[in-house]
Amino acid sequence: MENRLPWPDYFMGITYMVAERSTCTRRKVGAIAVRDKRILATGYNGAPANLSHCLEVGCLREQLNVPSGQRHEICRGLHAEQNVIIQAAVHGISIAEADIYCTTQPCLICAKMLINCGIKNIYFAEGYPDELSENMCKEAGVRLVRLEYTPR
Repeated sequence: MENRLPWPDYFMGITYMVAERSTCTRRKVGAIAVRDKRILATGYNGAPANLSHCLEVGCLREQLNVPSGQRHEICRGLHAEQNVIIQAAVHGISIAEADIYCTTQPCLICAKMLINCGIKNIYFAEGYPDELSENMCKEAGVRLVRLEYTPR
């Protein structure tokens, strides 16, 4: 019998490939929305369309020595999860009842957005220290699942 790649590894591998489009100078993050083993939308972190990328103009948070997870409001980029939601909306695709695969555990802002989209499960490979995000997902009935995954 053929040894096939399990679905979670398949989707997480694609998520890491999506992250390669990132224009963030601090961390490459990818996310995909999946329902019924079909990819609905993808997203990676970076500046909004038609704006200069952080790779070109630099990172204000880095210049100000802002630690990871703080002062999101001064970042010119969108998070990968936000871009998944935006891409689905722009193309008229509902992601309600979908699963999200992320290279990194969503921050609180993204978790709240995913909760309101009706996401069922969030699968991630890399942790992100955000206890409030975890608690809100749990309270909303959104399952957070850390996958053991090593990019190839």
